[in-house]
Amino acid sequence: MVLVLGTATPGGGFPVYGDAFASAVNGQEKNFRIEARNTKGSTENLPLLEAGKLDLALVAGELASEALARPGTPHRIVCAMYASPGMFIVLPSSPVERVSDLRGKPVVLGTQASGITVLGRTVLRSLGIEVQEITLQKAEDGPPLLREGKAAAVWGAGVGWPAFGALAKEGGRFVGLAQDEIETVLKKNPALQRVTLPANSYAGQSQALPSVGSWSYVFARPGLAEETGYRLARAIHRAEPALGASLLQARETTLANTLSAAPRRDLLHPGVQRYLREIGLLR
Repeated sequence: MVLVLGTATPGGGFPVYGDAFASAVNGQEKNFRIEARNTKGSTENLPLLEAGKLDLALVAGELASEALARPGTPHRIVCAMYASPGMFIVLPSSPVERVSDLRGKPVVLGTQASGITVLGRTVLRSLGIEVQEITLQKAEDGPPLLREGKAAAVWGAGVGWPAFGALAKEGGRFVGLAQDEIETVLKKNPALQRVTLPANSYAGQSQALPSVGSWSYVFARPGLAEETGYRLARAIHRAEPALGASLLQARETTLANTLSAAPRRDLLHPGVQRYLREIGLLR
């Protein structure tokens, strides 16, 4: 059995995660294989799932929360991926100290169909900060725009974001949200959460950085068989150590986190619920 997993455009965090996820899970179950495939990102992944053109897909936090909150939603969670605190990175010489310093400046928010881009728009809109928004065809196109002075900052989220990794090694400086900004965003967007980028997640980042974000998930297509979901959950559970060892942010991909992150238990795939009951996590 081959399950096609939709990720996002090359150069972003989702393809990196998707490859690691597939590699760790494959081989845990007999005649069971996940094949990662690049897409335009979360905005495209949701309709592709609904059309049955993907079996599984990675869906970023805010879009996932919106999809799960829809009355009668067909979407079901296979597992939680990781929490994604959103923030900006600027050149070491940049005068930008707060998000408000970006007002009116050109800012890379991400690819057109990315859930991370949606999160960036939400943060800026909630804070009443208008920027010259730059969206990309490919996430890997962001760092060159910052280096060449065509953008004042690049937005991203979470541990292991490739653009952050590359720019941080060059001395890039992170600009997160101040406490008052976090409170403003959360008040206007109750689906978001207070999340923190752990210290030393990137080169030169010695302090933990508080921000806002939400959990991203692996979704199953509507109608994915219960037995398939059960076997998938079992394979993910068995693969947790290998997945966490291969990718820092994937250490959060556990069935225990999945249970706690899900907005409601009935939004978990029936096969996942069955496996969680079998191992005693769900009663």
